[in-house]
Formats: sequence, structure tokens, C-alpha cells
Amino acid sequence: MARTVELLEVPTGPALLGLLPRLADALAGIGPALAPVAAGDQAQIALLTKAFGIGHRLADEEDDPADPTVIVIATSGSTGTPKGTLLARSALAASAAATQERLGPPGSWLLALPAQHIAGLQVLLRSIAAGTDPYLLDTGEPFTPRRFRQATDRLPDGPRYLSLVPTQLHRILAEESATAALRTFDRVLVGGSATPAALLVRARQAGIPVVTTYGMSETCGGCVYDGVPLDGVTAELDDTGRVHLTGPMIGRGYRNLPAHPAFPAHADHADHSPRTFRSFRTDDLGEWRDGRLQILGRVDDVIITGGLKVVPSALEEAIATLPSVAHVVVVGLPDPEWGRRLVAVAVATDPLQPPTLREIQQATAAAGIATTPRALAVVDEIPSRGPGKPDRTAATALAAAQVARTPPLPT
Repeated sequence: MARTVELLEVPTGPALLGLLPRLADALAGIGPALAPVAAGDQAQIALLTKAFGIGHRLADEEDDPADPTVIVIATSGSTGTPKGTLLARSALAASAAATQERLGPPGSWLLALPAQHIAGLQVLLRSIAAGTDPYLLDTGEPFTPRRFRQATDRLPDGPRYLSLVPTQLHRILAEESATAALRTFDRVLVGGSATPAALLVRARQAGIPVVTTYGMSETCGGCVYDGVPLDGVTAELDDTGRVHLTGPMIGRGYRNLPAHPAFPAHADHADHSPRTFRSFRTDDLGEWRDGRLQILGRVDDVIITGGLKVVPSALEEAIATLPSVAHVVVVGLPDPEWGRRLVAVAVATDPLQPPTLREIQQATAAAGIATTPRALAVVDEIPSRGPGKPDRTAATALAAAQVARTPPLPT
């Protein structure tokens, strides 16, 4: 009989450690399938209760007595109701084993990300799998270099591991004592969104052992490190450049969405075992550079302007090299001449000295990019839809509101 789906309310601070026994049971295939959600977030609890069928049994095709579904993790999709990715015990075990094989011996993980999302949850699951105790930075409080440094001081000797999003890395590098604390880690995983090349250069020049990660809820988190797939993972590009991933840590589908096209069936596998051979069609575009997978952006992020298809990430990487820019996304607004007008939505490093459109255009030109933003919106913060993932829909709305009340800037 298939297992029941139950909410796992995830607190912050020391209370989070109380969840470890339930997560350990899940990894052992004991108990219900757990759907993590932030404790006290009544709106999200109501949303997931309805979307995931909380309290109801999994469908027969959503579970397997020999390899049970143990986690139903919400995607951080850009539109609509989050989908519940069905993660089997074998998928999580394969992810933990492949991660340890790539990073090094078991050690202490510091949790600095919300544990209801896959990147944070994996810190706890990897610790359980390795038989080590996780250490916590209270994610209920704003992330600051000082709080990071204090949390690092509590870690024991031995190998140290950490997962961050680019914004957190940027903040740490701005403070020397926090940067020194970051150097004590054996590996620092950075993911959630594309990490600006300039930020990676700064980190490596500061002696930080940064590892860029690519993955999502559907792949138990990161499954490609520094552009190289983990052991057992295959990454392929179709004719459009869309990334397809295959491997043992791929989820078995979405809750209440049978035969979803993102999870193609493979009846021709040698042992016909879905436990060892799962595939996922991502919504990301990529290319191979010197044998490493480079993610260019999401399929639906592509902006058509003046008849040209523009992937925003190339522009964003060039703009992020400007000292005056802390964070940036490029969006498209309707334009009668161009179809879509490129707009840079930027957070200033110093609010008293914000970037100018001319600086941004010079940066993109210097990078050899033919297209360039034709407007600039400086904002206090770029909206997010998950750890480190910009909400481009919300950023587009901010850009539209600001551009509408701002006279056109010279180009």
C-alpha cells in the first residue's frame, strides 16, 4: 500500500535539530512521505495541503515498496502553484554518495539556507547519511557576515562544508573577518542561480574553495559541480540547447501530475529499473565549453528584441563586473519599435553612487555583446522566488513601474 503524504513543518534555529530523527527515518524508508514547509507559514501550508494532497496516500505509480518515496519537495517555479517533486529513498542516497565522492571525506556541514528548500534540506540529509552533526546559522534572522562568522566559530575541527547562494557569498567577501572564516571550509558550494563570473574570481583570489553547483528540486539539488556531472549523471543538450539530465538522483515525477513530460519514461533501459535510470527535461539552456556544462539561462527567460533572441545571463555577467553593481537581472518590457526593450534592473553597491545606463552599455559593449539594455531601473532589492533565484516576473513589474515614471535616458 502506498504511503501517506504529511507536512513537515520546518522551524529555524535550534528547534530545527528536532527534525533530524524524522528525516533519518525517511532516509531509512520508515514513515510517511514528508513535504517540508516553513513552520508557521499558513498561506504556504494551505497551498501545499491542497496541491500535494496532504493526508492522502500516494498513487501507486508515485511510490514503490522496494524504493519508497520519502520526500515531496516543492519546486521554486517561476509561475503558478509549486509542483511537488517525488524523491525516492534511492535518489537521496545516490545524491549524498555522489556529493561525498566529489567533495571529500565526511565532515561538518553548516546550514545557512532555509531547510524547506532542497539546498538547505540536503545539508541535513547529507549530515545524516555521513553520520555527522549539522551546525546551524539561524535562517530566521537576516544573513550577515557577523552572524556567519559567529556560526563558523562553533564548528569542530575536521573537514567543513557549506552551501551558499551568490548573494550570501557577495556579503561575506565584503568583510575581511568573515572572508577569513570562509577560508576555513574545505568546500563552499554556491548555487541557486548563475553565479557572476566576477564574484567567482573575487572568491578564488581570496582563497575560497568555491564549487559552483547546478541542479534543482527534481534532481535532489546539485548534480553538476563546476560544470562536470556527478558520478552516475549524464547531461545532454537537445537541438534547441535545452539541458536534459539522467541519473539515479532524478525524482520519479510530480505529485498528482502523472506522466508529466518533464520526466520521460525509458522502457528500453538494460535492467528496466526506474530506480537506477531516471531522466528530467529541464527548462534551462546550456552549452559545452571546454568539456564543462555552462548554463545560459532559462528557456522562458529568452527575450526577443529587434528580431534577435537574447539570453539575459550573458548581459548580466557583463554588467556584474561593474563595481557600482551589487546585483542585476535583465528583463524585457513591451516596446512598439523593438518588440521588447531590454531593461537592466540593478541593485547599487553604494546607493549614493548608483550605476548609470552609459556604464552598463559600455560594460556590455566591452564584453563583445551586440545587444544592450536601453533602460535602467535601480532598485533596493531584486525579488526572489527561492534561495538565490531571482523572480524575473516581479523584477519586470518593478522595471515597468520605474521606467514608466522616468524620462527616457540617453543611449
